[in-house]
Amino acid sequence: MSDILVLGAGMVGVCTALELARRGHAVTLVDRKTPGQETSYGNAGFIQREAVVPYAFPRNGSLLLRTALKRGTDVNYHFSALPGLLPRLARYWHASAPERHAVIARQYSRLIEHCLSEHAPLIEQAGAQELVRREGYRTIFRTAQAFDIAAAQAHALMKEYDLRCAMLDGTELARAEPGLHGRPAGAIHWLDPWTVSDPGALVARYAALLMQRGGRFVQGDAATLQPHSGGWRLQTADGPLDARTAVIALGPWSERVVASLGYRLPLFVKRGYHRHYTGGPGLRLPMLDAERGYVLAPMARGMRLTTGAEFARIDAPPTPRQLAGAERAARELLALPDPVEVQPWLGARPCTVDMKPITGRAPRHPNLWFNFGHAHQGFTLGPVSARLLADLIENVEPFIDAGPFAATRF
Repeated sequence: MSDILVLGAGMVGVCTALELARRGHAVTLVDRKTPGQETSYGNAGFIQREAVVPYAFPRNGSLLLRTALKRGTDVNYHFSALPGLLPRLARYWHASAPERHAVIARQYSRLIEHCLSEHAPLIEQAGAQELVRREGYRTIFRTAQAFDIAAAQAHALMKEYDLRCAMLDGTELARAEPGLHGRPAGAIHWLDPWTVSDPGALVARYAALLMQRGGRFVQGDAATLQPHSGGWRLQTADGPLDARTAVIALGPWSERVVASLGYRLPLFVKRGYHRHYTGGPGLRLPMLDAERGYVLAPMARGMRLTTGAEFARIDAPPTPRQLAGAERAARELLALPDPVEVQPWLGARPCTVDMKPITGRAPRHPNLWFNFGHAHQGFTLGPVSARLLADLIENVEPFIDAGPFAATRF
């Protein structure tokens, strides 16, 4: 018997278990794989203090047409997934209307503003300082028009949300990144974010810290979670495991488990791909190519190229056309050698129709809690949403307003 079962050993689940163990709870973390091996392994490795505004559904007609015709590298979709996706994408589009999105961004920013202060002590206590750089990243723009528009938006965000960034013209960018052989129009250097050279390793370090604090990890099947004797029972590799309380923090796999318990939440996934490349001139700092929709990030295994969003069923066969397009676009700016992996990595991001995570009590089960739906920012928000959920579980005044993230909002 544990006090609390935490299902899911990605960044969000590990941080949730770690925060609860820090507060004195007997915590068991459960996953089918060892910590940090799924979605949290495959991201671009950003702790994004500047990401105060969640990704909205595009409302630009030409961009939507380009996406529909599959002419870009930033978004792809599977026709077979559209019947199930369209009702949720319609709600996503509705929530992205400017007046609604502005309200959502203010609520969302209250989580993001704590990401560095919550990660910092964990990085130190886990002995993971060598994995983290505190120099930010650059968003580059190929055309002057796109750069001018983005620079004006960045200045507005700096003023409203107390952020820091620097503008570089094409010449300054060339000096900062001599490996680039193309000449973009300019770049925004976001100074507040931190970047991680091995995202999966950072999650593993946090999981090791959990064990040091008395938590434990077992391999088990989250799909077997069932109410049992006023609490919960789960089948693991070591037999049945009972607990008074359970937390579902399974990222993109959360929907299947909560659906089996009778919940219908408006969730969907955005899939993404990555590949590594070793050799070549490389980059000094990670780079987001804003007009092509990919990221290049120097990492332990080489230069990691990550793609934008693919709308598909989570278990659909891989279709890495975006990665091929991103490779071509990246080679216009940087010499990329042959890839390390024979097959690219594929993962999924857990999304909600209003772009905010679901963090709080399950409406119909008093001993069940949710912490998922972080979309692109689970790696950034893991420790923050863990703190919020732990406050709610312990029935203490949460450090921010929890209402905007409750499951009951749906």
